[in-house]
Amino acid sequence: MSFCPLPEWTPPTKSFETFSFPGGLTPNIPAADYAVDPRAVAIAAAAKELNDKREAWLNPPDLVDRVPEVVAGYPDRLIPKDEAAAEELKKRTLTNLYNARPAWLAGLHDRLDTAVAAAYGWDAEWKAGMDDEAILAKLFALNQMRAAGQGL
Repeated sequence: MSFCPLPEWTPPTKSFETFSFPGGLTPNIPAADYAVDPRAVAIAAAAKELNDKREAWLNPPDLVDRVPEVVAGYPDRLIPKDEAAAEELKKRTLTNLYNARPAWLAGLHDRLDTAVAAAYGWDAEWKAGMDDEAILAKLFALNQMRAAGQGL
């Protein structure tokens, strides 16, 4: 029996050094420094709305009771209101939600994608219908520039 050698380990500090974050929104900059950057604000708002709406679909108030956790700092416990609610909640998974892909979910993802594209400065290309291949090519090129030390 032969084994394939493991790839050389890279310290975790290298993982995001060349990741293609939008310029000015990179992890080497404290978040407080771009808290009022309209690009960061738009991404944060779109991401929060997406998360809030998914959470509301997964655990609607008519099916669950939120019970404060006894240990400080832990999130509330979500308890089904009754057996019928428990059965319905079993069907409410992210997998089922994304397989159904309702219009509201697709719209929220579009809003987030648009905010991210704007942060990269790709507004016009994005609106014209940038495909996945073009996105990956741009991200790869940006990654290569950063790996070569041409700025974050």
